[in-house]
Amino acid sequence: MRRRDPDRRRRILVAAADLVSRRGFHAVAMDEIGAEAGIVGSGVYRHFASKNDLLVALLDQAMQRLQNRATTIVAQTDDDHVALSLLVRDHIRVALHDRDILAVYHREAHSLPDADRRRLRREQRHYIEEWVGVLGPLRPDLGDGELRVLVHAAIGAVQATLFHRSGLTEQRLAQLLDGAAHACLGVLPSPAPDVNAT
Repeated sequence: MRRRDPDRRRRILVAAADLVSRRGFHAVAMDEIGAEAGIVGSGVYRHFASKNDLLVALLDQAMQRLQNRATTIVAQTDDDHVALSLLVRDHIRVALHDRDILAVYHREAHSLPDADRRRLRREQRHYIEEWVGVLGPLRPDLGDGELRVLVHAAIGAVQATLFHRSGLTEQRLAQLLDGAAHACLGVLPSPAPDVNAT
């Protein structure tokens, strides 16, 4: 009996994220994704029934990565100030290291079937609420609606880098984004440990 390569699905997702982020979802064919992943195009269909299924898997992967880390950070950090800075820095890390997948999320979410789009929007709202929950005690001068505006502004500042190649080193870019996001939130950066330490 022939055994499936357990790494193949991951290779397909990486290849799809790269191609779709550069050329757009509708311009990329399944056989191109297969070729980029090092398999025949028909092999992609052993893992994904359609191109839409592949897009849903890509966007789920991006949202789950952010949500899972946010939940872990908030659950394991007693200090709201430290937790907020860890959330900012984790989002920066994802934006720099998983740029392709986040870019696909922003450009292609409208291409999803309605049910999947609504589900991802709900997950996105839950992610925002993790930030709002730790920002609220730090900004007691603001109401919930105002807190959400600032969280969206901070995340937007970080994600602006998805569509702009600055030419800066990753370390310098991370520093600038950290400062920009904290400025949007109206909170000074905490000397929080590296996100991998949480």
